[in-house]
This record gives sequence, C-alpha cells and structure tokens, in this order.
Amino acid sequence: MIKPKALLLDLDGTLLESEKLWFIAEQRLMGSYGHSWTVQDQRHCIGGPLSRVADYMELHINGAQPASIIGAELLREVGSLFASEPIEWRPGAQALVMQAHKLQIPTVIVTASMRVLLDSVMARMSETVGDFTLSVAGDEVRKSKPHPEPYLNAAAGVGVPIDQCLAIEDSHTGTLSAVNAGAKVIAVAHMQPVEVPGAVLLKTLEGQDVESLWMLANM
Repeated sequence: MIKPKALLLDLDGTLLESEKLWFIAEQRLMGSYGHSWTVQDQRHCIGGPLSRVADYMELHINGAQPASIIGAELLREVGSLFASEPIEWRPGAQALVMQAHKLQIPTVIVTASMRVLLDSVMARMSETVGDFTLSVAGDEVRKSKPHPEPYLNAAAGVGVPIDQCLAIEDSHTGTLSAVNAGAKVIAVAHMQPVEVPGAVLLKTLEGQDVESLWMLANM
C-alpha cells in the first residue's frame, strides 16, 4: 500500500463537528455584553487562533472589554461545552483515524485551539479511536495558522519529512498553513470556502481511506 508516513489533522471542523459549539459559546459571550454574534462573524474567525477571535470580539463590542479577558472568557465557555456535550465526528473522520492507527501511521492533531482545551477533548476522542501520536496546540507555537510553523513542528515532532505527510484541513487559514509548510494537503471545506493552490478539495472524507487520500493529494 502506498501511504503517507504521517497524518496531520486539524481538529475543529475537520475531525470534530465542533464549530457549532464554538458558535454557541461565542453567541453566549457576546450576548452577555449585549451584542449579537452572527454566522458571518463566526466564519470571519474560523481557523483561529484564539487571540485573533478575541481581538475581533473586542472590536465587536467597541472595546468594552480587553481582548485578553474576552479570550479567557471564551475559553471557559467553550471548554464547558466540550466537557458536557457529546463528541460528534465529521463524516469519515473517525474511520480514517482508526485506519491510520491500525496501519501504525503516526497521527498528529494540529490545531489553533489552546492546550488546556485540546487535552480535554483529546481524552474523550481517544476513548473511541485510541491515542494520537502527538498534538500541536495554538499556544505552543510562536506563529499560528496561516503560518506554516504548526505543521512544520508537527512533522518534526514525529520525525517525518513534511512532504511525506498528509495534512487534512477544513478552513482557508489552516489549508494555507499546511500548503506553505510543504505537506500534501486535502481540504474539506466546512463553513467557509477554501481556495488555496496546492490543496486538493473534497466535499467529504466519507468513502475515502488513507491510500485514496494520499493518491489524490499526489496527483
């Protein structure tokens, strides 16, 4: 079987149907300040990092609260939802991770989410798919997505050349990061269009496997 030497996976919107939890948390937080939060606002912020979302929210509420406090509040709000709500996988994602583990392909989560949030959700994910090899959180890099650093760190962390890694993303920001790092990239657009040269666009991961995705990414 021709396959990648590592699988690098975005979290929100790629592995998990979690953007709706972020949306609920964002709506609740903005509502507490007397402001609305629309789907368009969420789409503007998809791909993170948290600091960019918090900066946008500070502008949204006309500076009534500094971004540092807003970010901490949002992290608490979404953390409570991640802890209480069921884990919901994106179509085809769970089967893909399980196949990679069976084939002993290193799996790395590469996310703009903070480590404290990532650890809590990874523990729940591992109950069904087993442990991931490594993870790179948004607060562990100097430059977050769309900068290539997160994906370069992920590849280095498992000792695999970046061009032998298959990255899977759902956002424009994340896809840029993976492509610019030099990975082979599959993008499954979720809540915003993805138009990044060098990425292969799919409508879903359903019906795909590690081998078929690697072949598509190398075409």
